[in-house]
This record gives sequence, structure tokens and C-alpha cells, in this order.
Amino acid sequence: MKIEVQPLVGFDQLLTYGVSEKFISTIKIGCLVQIPLGRRRVLGVVFSLHSSEEIATEKLRFISHLVQQEPVLNQDLIRLSKWISSYYSCSMESVLGAMIPAVVRDGMKAKNEKLIQVSPGLNKVMVSEALNRSPKQKKLFSELDKQRKPVRKTDLVNKLGFSESTIKGLLAKGLASEILEVVNREAYDDDLDFDRVDAEWELTAEQKVASSELIDVLEQKNFGVQVLHGVTGSGKTEVYFEAMEAALNQGGGVLFLVPEVSLAPQTVARLRARFSKMNEQVVVWHSHLSGGERLDAWRNLTTGKARIVVGARSAVFAPINSLRLVIVDEEHELAYKQEDTPRYHGRDVAVYRAMLTRAVCVLGSATPSLETFRNIERKKYSVSRLMNRIDGRKLPLMHIVDMRLDARRERGTPILSQCLIEALRQRHENREQSILFLNRRGFNTTMLCTDCGAVEECKDCSVALTFHRTDGYLRCHLCGFRKVAPVFCTSCKSLEVRRKGHGTQRIEDLVSKLMPRSATVVRVDADMMTKKNLFRETLRDFRRGKIDVLVGTQMIAKGLDFPNVTLVGVIDADLPLRMEDFRASERAFQLLVQVAGRAGRGDRAGEVYVQTYAPHSPSIQFSRKPDIEGFLEEEMEMRRELAYPPFRHLIRHIFRGRSLEKTEFYATEWRKVLDAEPIPGLEAKGPALAPIEKIKGYYRFHLFYLTSSVQESLNHLAKKRAIFPLDNEIHDTLDVDAHQMS
Repeated sequence: MKIEVQPLVGFDQLLTYGVSEKFISTIKIGCLVQIPLGRRRVLGVVFSLHSSEEIATEKLRFISHLVQQEPVLNQDLIRLSKWISSYYSCSMESVLGAMIPAVVRDGMKAKNEKLIQVSPGLNKVMVSEALNRSPKQKKLFSELDKQRKPVRKTDLVNKLGFSESTIKGLLAKGLASEILEVVNREAYDDDLDFDRVDAEWELTAEQKVASSELIDVLEQKNFGVQVLHGVTGSGKTEVYFEAMEAALNQGGGVLFLVPEVSLAPQTVARLRARFSKMNEQVVVWHSHLSGGERLDAWRNLTTGKARIVVGARSAVFAPINSLRLVIVDEEHELAYKQEDTPRYHGRDVAVYRAMLTRAVCVLGSATPSLETFRNIERKKYSVSRLMNRIDGRKLPLMHIVDMRLDARRERGTPILSQCLIEALRQRHENREQSILFLNRRGFNTTMLCTDCGAVEECKDCSVALTFHRTDGYLRCHLCGFRKVAPVFCTSCKSLEVRRKGHGTQRIEDLVSKLMPRSATVVRVDADMMTKKNLFRETLRDFRRGKIDVLVGTQMIAKGLDFPNVTLVGVIDADLPLRMEDFRASERAFQLLVQVAGRAGRGDRAGEVYVQTYAPHSPSIQFSRKPDIEGFLEEEMEMRRELAYPPFRHLIRHIFRGRSLEKTEFYATEWRKVLDAEPIPGLEAKGPALAPIEKIKGYYRFHLFYLTSSVQESLNHLAKKRAIFPLDNEIHDTLDVDAHQMS
């Protein structure tokens, strides 16, 4: 028997291997096998159970070992991997590395636990005689008999105080037996602290219409994409649940994607509360799980024990059997785009996976991306709308605070406006909660010498170091480099070193001083959330009312539901507008609408204070109402004139190298190759130095390609790249449908 195997290391093509008799009955497509490759033994995935390649028997090499009895990939995921490798111009090795959990590749086994139980069919007289002179064993036997079910050995020792020798003695006499049980390590198994999980929801008229539209598409049992466009607080999640129930009743599996790991606990709690009545197990899937949790999630899915998966971007590869429904919540979020190889977009991969399995894909958002809006215009996607909040709740009242006026009054650069400070104090007095949002970590953003103008920069990245007051270090948020904050300028030795700018640490510090002593202010950002489960615990405390003001970055900007939050403050709202990115206005608008949506989700009305130095910006003005359709139409017209996405695809070509001159030389030479023989239908821009010119010691130049046909352009680019004499010290990467411009 000859099979085709895709190696997981060092060889980006299918290879033919033989299968010995002992593996023929168990080998399947998608199985993980060990194969000889050169002088090494490496892992590979079986892609085909036959091969047309003619290899003499004496030259045919055989697989060495079958690593897993169950296939690690089903056939749909194998087809998906081929598309990702082709469309995103990346190696199959990198795609399979993202699809197959490391714990599975490493061969981690399920965790077993020892249970002790009373042996069946015992005679009372025999038991009495055997334990007559062993009071401790007699007590243990009595405890086991009383339980009437197997008891964990660790509980007998740690909770009930029996010794190992007592247990061994009882086992030796045959009065008890030891059995092994597989332990299921379940993420968030304790996270059912959600205010309204048990409430019986009565759907609104809009929700009923949207639910019936989704269920109608599901009943057609064919591929389709349905956009659920609903304002913040309109109850999109309940509509998702109705569609999920219909998909499960059809015997299918469900994939529920959220943009941030931080949103998973809340979603999991609501799903488990809702679907426990159907005896459905909900599996969590994201990069922050422990190895054991990831392995058990994978086992439960491949065996069909679980049919519902909730997770962030990487969950799009979860091995769900009979996938029937894919939900991409907050589909507009940048977090769905992977910025390392393979550089896939989770939303687009989800749509393609749904197509492969003839499933229904639901894209939900209060602020749909322009790509999704364009597909609605072209009738490729259908749309359902929820334009009112549940229970008739009003959208929060938004105040645009012109910080230029505050700066003139205070003759400086204030961080918090007086009106926002007063609103925070009033909410605390009313026993209501507030959220302050600033998408910038740290205490101060730069350390500046006022004598020579030098700024403390990272030694490996061309960015200013951020001062963190908690430990006194300057840190780089790109590569992690840190150093103690200097007391004098490292350039001119002057003592006139000043800390400028502000991050979430400084906001936390400032608010704590401005609020009454009884107010509890807590910061949530990547610096604070290094400890596992700390973010979950913080949100739980906030939900229970133990925290009055939550200060944070984009981790708290979307999806979270806190009924007692009546005030949201957005600090430096025009920060996204300063980015060198044609999507800056779209991102600023989406962020403002999403952050504002955290207010007024309970019985009390909400207010939002948006602090800005650019109050007349379209993204800020459109978010005030919010006029989503108006913004999308205006932004779409601008993109149409420039022929930018979504009207054409954008491919970013990055050249990286240790030498600035050498990197620039090869990027320039590459452009000459393109100009000598232009690729039909492809418009090239650049090369130019990237906005962040150096990251982790590598200088970066980039080009941008605009094209109507990704695959056609990639085919032409591949031929040219194959013969382009690139130096070994220079690396180039293609980022298809690029979202990161820096």
C-alpha cells in the first residue's frame, strides 16, 4: 500500500511512503504518522491513501509509526489547509502547525485518575473476618461501601485522611479494586457566574424575525452567509442561540468565534447555561489554554463527545464533526487577522470552511466591515437587522468633548476633562459603574530630554520605549526589550529628562487620586493580565460590583455585558486617526461605537464622553448618532474612488534584513523586476521604509500590490520570486489581504 504524506518539517510537498501490514487496517486520511526523511524521523499527515508515483519496491521507504489512532485532521480540514496554503501564499508546514495542537503533535496522552471501589459479590461474613484486626481498613471499607460509587484515590488520602498503606492493604485482600478513569480537563468549568444565564428570554419582534431568517437558511441544508447587523445591546447573542439550537437538532456541530480571548469566558458561561439542558458539552479553544485543556478539547471533538466550540481566531481549525453552523461574532475586528505566518484572516477562513462543509456562516456586528458591506451590496451575503436595543433601552447619549478648549482654559495638555471627572464622581455617588478606555499601555509613552530632544528608543525596534511605573522599567511593546529608566539623558548626559504622554497606568493613577477614597479603580491591559485567569477574576469582580471604575485598552472595548455600567469615557479618541493607514477612519468609527455600546445595557440610561482634538472628524461625528449606514456609504465612496479594498485585494510584500542598505537594495531591485515585465491586473506601490522601520533588529521595507485576482497575481509573483536572486540574509514575506500597515 502506497500513501501520500505531508511532512510537518522541512519539506513543503507530498511524499510517497509505503505502509506495512501492521498499519494497513488502521491507517486513515488525516492520521499523524512518523516517517523517515533523509536521516531524520519526522512527523507527517496522511493526505491520500494512494499514490500514482512509480517507485521501485526496494527504494520505497515505509512509515515508522502511527502516532494517533484517530485522525488529527478530517478531510474538510485537509481541503481547507490546501486553500489556505495557496491563497495566503504560505507553506503547508506552517498551516498544519497552526491546525494541529502542539500537544497532539508531541504525543501527550490523556490524564488518568485512580478510583477505588468496593469489589462486587462480597460475602459479609468474609468481609467481617478479613477486617476484624484492621480497624483502619474497616473504616475505609465502610466509607467506600457508603459512597456506592468509585471514589478518587486522591480524595481518600487528602480529604478523608486515609493512608496509602491502608488503601493498599484493602486492595491486597481483594475487598476493593482500583480502576482508571480518564480525567476531562475543562476550561472555565467554574465560570458560571453570569447574572442572567438562567433567565427565560422572550425574544423581541426583531429577534424573532432574524432568528426565523437564520433557521430558514439552515433548513435549506446548503452553504450560505447571513450577516446579523445589530446595534450594541440589541440581543444578537440570543439570535445566535436560536440558530445554534436548530443546527444541533439537525445533528450538526457549531463553531462560535469571538475576536478576543477575553470574551470567551462570558460566552462560554452563557452557552453552558443554555445548552446544558440539551446535554451538550461546550469546548473552549484558544491559545491561552493549558496543554491538558487543549488535548482534552481536541479529544472530545474528534470523538464526537462535544459538538459546540467557542474560541478566538485559532478555533476556526477546531476538528468539529459534521459542522453545520459557523458564527463569527464582531466580524469586523482586526484581531481576526493573524499577523504571523500563516497570515490568514479568521473571518474569511470561517466563510470558506462553511462553504466546504455546506454549512451556514453567520457574521455578526454592530459595525460591519467594509468587506462585508460590499458583499451585501453584491448580493453574495444576505442580511438580517436588529436596529433597536432589547426592552426598549435607549442607546447611550454621546458627548463630544473638544479637548482644544480644555487645553486653552488650563494652558496645558489636560488628560481628563473636567466634565468627565464630574461624571465619574456622580456615577460613584449613585453606586453605578464606569469604564475608561485608552488604547495605549504604560504610564508615560516616552522619555524625552528637554535639552537635546533625544527620546529613549528600543535598541532593536524603531519605537520609543514606554515607561511603566509599577517596576520603573522602560519597555518595548513590540519585542519585549526592557531597561531601567535612566535619571539622565543617554545622549547628552543632561539631567533634564522628562516623561511625556500617558497610558493606562497613568490614567489608573490619576483617577484613583481624583475619586473618593471609597472608590475602587482597577486597570485591565496586557501588562496586568499575565497571570492565568486574572482577567476572568477581574471581570467577575466588576460584574459583582466590587470595582467602581475599570480602566483598560481594547480588551474591554467590545462584547462585554455589564448592566450596571452607565458611563464610558474614551480618552484620546482620535489616536487611531493618527495611524498611517487608509483604514484608520473605519477603525476609529468601529471602536467608538463598540466602546460606547458598553454603557446603558441595564435598566439605567448610559452616557459616553469622547475626548478628542479632532471633533469634526467624520468617524467621530458619525459615531455620535450612531449613523452606521451613513459612515459606511461615505467611506465606501472614498475607497471606490481610490480602488482600495474592498474593491480590490491588497497584498503587502515585506523585505526584512539586519542591514538597512542591503534590505533597501533588494526591495528596490525587486521593483525593477516588476517594472521590467508588469504583471497584468496588478498595481504596485513602493518600495518604502515601513512606518515602524525596525522590529527585533530587522529593518523593513515594503511594497503594496492592488489586484482584482489574488490567485492569478500570486501565480505570477511566485514565478518571479523563484528566480529572483535574494540574499540569504534578506527575508521576504507576502501578506495577502493585509490589515497591518506598520
